[in-house]
Amino acid sequence: MMVSLNKIIYRGLLILSFVGVNLLILFGLSQILAYLSTGADRSNMLHLDVKRTEVYLPELNWESLENPGRPMEMQTLGDLQKDYLDAWYVRNVAYQTNQPYGIEDYYTDSARVNLFSLIEWNKSQDIHIESTTLNHSPFLDFYSADGQLVSFTDKQVVQYQKIYKNNELIATVQDTSDYQVVMLLEDGFWRIRHQVKLTPSLPIEKTKRSNQYQVKNGELLVNGETFSIAGINYYPQDTPWDMFAEKFDSTIINNDFKFIRQSVFNSIRIFIPYHDFGKAEVKEDKLKKLQIVLDLASQNQLKVVATLFDFYGDYSVMDWSLTNQHAKIVVSRFKDHPAILAWDLKNEPDLDFESRGKENVLEWLRQMASEVQQYDSNHLITIGWASPQAATNLKNVVDLVSFHYYQEIDQFQEKVAALRQAVPSKPLVLQEYGLSTYRGIWNPFGNSLKDQEAYYKKMQAFLEEEKLAFMLWTLYDFKHVPSSVVGRLPWRKSNQKHFGILDRLGNPKPAFRFFNR
Repeated sequence: MMVSLNKIIYRGLLILSFVGVNLLILFGLSQILAYLSTGADRSNMLHLDVKRTEVYLPELNWESLENPGRPMEMQTLGDLQKDYLDAWYVRNVAYQTNQPYGIEDYYTDSARVNLFSLIEWNKSQDIHIESTTLNHSPFLDFYSADGQLVSFTDKQVVQYQKIYKNNELIATVQDTSDYQVVMLLEDGFWRIRHQVKLTPSLPIEKTKRSNQYQVKNGELLVNGETFSIAGINYYPQDTPWDMFAEKFDSTIINNDFKFIRQSVFNSIRIFIPYHDFGKAEVKEDKLKKLQIVLDLASQNQLKVVATLFDFYGDYSVMDWSLTNQHAKIVVSRFKDHPAILAWDLKNEPDLDFESRGKENVLEWLRQMASEVQQYDSNHLITIGWASPQAATNLKNVVDLVSFHYYQEIDQFQEKVAALRQAVPSKPLVLQEYGLSTYRGIWNPFGNSLKDQEAYYKKMQAFLEEEKLAFMLWTLYDFKHVPSSVVGRLPWRKSNQKHFGILDRLGNPKPAFRFFNR
């Protein structure tokens, strides 16, 4: 009886195993058939480490889609746009790495010959090219009746290239050109059959600047009247460096703005964290919170200097299309807001000179200034340099020359005088300055409340004498400071917590008297 039962169990297990193996085989075949019928995911075929949309997202706007023959379907248009931008991205990566991965997937046999030749020649000469395009404005010329061929002219393509030989930069090229493009539908994908660069286009005409905010004879004018910035860098006390996150509280912000306006201040500086806002794909909920902050500032008669890029440090050409999208979305959204005084392109970019390369940082800033002015011709441009010595960089690009100062107060007048001499025609803005009152276990000989009071007494007297615009750091002593700001070292974090002119309980420190009406 027992032997018979064992045989039944054994046969049952064999049958179940047979059925399981066959199910796995059928599942595998179905996946292969699905793969073949829908087309492979070419992002996996490219052997690239990152997706295009994570590093390359240029603006693409069709000037015309009119076609006398067959109208283009929306699905086809979406596929065409994706494959066209992917082709540019694959080519950019190939020129940078001198490896032809993906070229065959996005270019036809005849189109890829010249690309392969150039890649091989560059490799032999130890040349590589960092390249990106920032915008495309295609005009549909022809779409075949069978839906297999499309021809268009891509107008005003702005392209940046950095050319390196033996890993040394030998040329930087900015070019605006039109391209004649023919693409074929092969195996369910659009491939470039023909891409010819036409005569370079005339540069895009820059929008004329408005007269509402302007600089004349070294003075800042708002609606024709002199405006002297008396400002403060602002974060809510409980959410420093995290102003637009889950703990966002408009009531707290409004109360702070009321207090600020009742003091001597007429301006605030706020920060837009690039990654937190979603980089190129700016999050709508962040924009709505920024809208609330600007509305509250306007209601309290405060002007706003908005720092567009905080906690950003890439600057590579391949990343430019993403930062451009971020700037376009934010600036276009708020270019008409009455609270905005100026766009601060980047917080302390000179601190990245050593790690990212000075010229890389400066090139990014030049291009970003042009990009912001393209979408907002009304408001002013500035850059928050970390020192007066660095503030002479790009002095002809900005409207306001902004700098930070945490050095010895006794050297301040001398350094301001040198900066005025170097930049005689632009208003200077002391955009950050202050003195921490931390004195404790990590710094027993730190500055006291009286030291801070003496600091501001001397500093404010000089600023008034020189009629120098200022934005001090900051309103509150903070209860905590994120490690991402100053690192994990406790003495650095403790010091950063005590720069406020109000203490942790919201009570005025002695230094506050210099800012009280």
